[in-house]
Amino acid sequence: MNWHQSPISMLAKALEAKEVSSTELASYFLSRIKAGKRWNAYLDINPGLTLEQASLADELRAAGKAGKLTGIPVAHKDVFVTRGWKSTAASKMLTDYQSPFDAAVVERLGMPSEHNPHGAGMVCLGKANMDEFAMGSSNENSAFGAVLNPWNSECVAGGSSGGSAAAVAAGLAPIATGTDTGGSIRQPAALCGLTGIKPSYGRVSRYGMIAYASSLDQAGPIGKTAEDCALLLSAMSFHDPRDSTSLADSGEDYGRYLNAAWDASGAAAKPLHGLRIGLPSEFFAEGLSNAVAKSVQAGANQLQELGATLVEVSLPKTKLSIPVYYVLAPAEASSNLSRFDGVRYGHRASEYRDLSEMYKRSRTEGFGAEVKRRILIGSYVLSHGYYDAYYLQAQRIRRIIAADFQAAFSKCDLILGPVTPDVAWKLGEKSKDPLQMYLADIYTLSTNLAGLPAMSVPCGFSQNLPIGMQLIGNYFSEARLLQIAHQFQQTTDWHLRQPSEVL
Repeated sequence: MNWHQSPISMLAKALEAKEVSSTELASYFLSRIKAGKRWNAYLDINPGLTLEQASLADELRAAGKAGKLTGIPVAHKDVFVTRGWKSTAASKMLTDYQSPFDAAVVERLGMPSEHNPHGAGMVCLGKANMDEFAMGSSNENSAFGAVLNPWNSECVAGGSSGGSAAAVAAGLAPIATGTDTGGSIRQPAALCGLTGIKPSYGRVSRYGMIAYASSLDQAGPIGKTAEDCALLLSAMSFHDPRDSTSLADSGEDYGRYLNAAWDASGAAAKPLHGLRIGLPSEFFAEGLSNAVAKSVQAGANQLQELGATLVEVSLPKTKLSIPVYYVLAPAEASSNLSRFDGVRYGHRASEYRDLSEMYKRSRTEGFGAEVKRRILIGSYVLSHGYYDAYYLQAQRIRRIIAADFQAAFSKCDLILGPVTPDVAWKLGEKSKDPLQMYLADIYTLSTNLAGLPAMSVPCGFSQNLPIGMQLIGNYFSEARLLQIAHQFQQTTDWHLRQPSEVL
């Protein structure tokens, strides 16, 4: 049985029917990980601990204590600290760091215990590669090598959650966790032909997530289908008093609408009757490739056939999202990364004369080029004389961007557009020009600045590479986004396609 081709909803049914055990599933995926090292999707695996967790999952199932996700394997982005595995954030600064505790996401999805009664019982396969400290759009910034795209090994997998996306696309994990600061779940999901969702800011606890930009970072799932993402997001979301930005009512069953009509007037053939989909003119302007534009428009037309109505809306400040993001995110990063000084944990230079030189040498040796670039930018915009001109002005425009979305949502229920301007590009093509790399996030950054939920859904191909369609909802509308994506996936098969390079 090719379990790697099955969504986790099917794996859960197979486990319940005793067609396969958790231990057998874990062993199956571990063997695929060993055989699929070429993709560089994983940074650390611990087969012994993985099989130990799988055995515990089998015991839970035998005792009648299994939940929906008990025994399902999962890969965790290496930005989540995890006991038993290294937690490096793909940086030399944390090369051998072992966390003494689990991140909230890892804990919530892991084995239930006396101290973790709500654990979902999933089995950790290992830690997925990523851009260093989640800073990047191609997963070429990892200190441990670039992740390759399973659809074309000469192309990038996207970033920063590229390892998570490549692991699922290559069949090295049935589902994975990721984080999205400016598109880092949606973009690699789009480039690898997967479904991924960034929930509203505050839905998922950031406790134990190695911080990049605290007001933008948000965790979410990357999987094969909207149904899979709904299952994982339901387990990941809860109020966590350890995170001051965690929403009080964040726990929810995000799959409750999957098979329902949008409203009571929807017939079986028109399940999305009554849904108003906004198409921002700014999303379909210069810079978008014809192939992506055609596929996204075809996706919109398919939703229209399911009963939705298409309306034109405007997001006039879309172009400003890039300069605003690259002021605010580096500013927060320069503060967050100041803790990596070589004193308490992380890399420490072997030779130095005094404390100041130890700081300088440790950070120079430990951080990669992109991380240094963003720390310097952040320090600059926060410095005396520039704080008002750059940082405060960016915060003002951030509020205007959020207001633009609210104006658009007065005319529609959902905003639809592309995830990326084009399909996955060749390795090295944009890495020498940071600005070109930053432009790849033009359609995703604004939702992070506004704190809105958004997701990527496969909708076509160009040059044998996947294309993603972006669905953006108003605050706390994750269940509705997943419902629309699920209905779309019931009438299309883009999400079922398998990379030819993967066995």
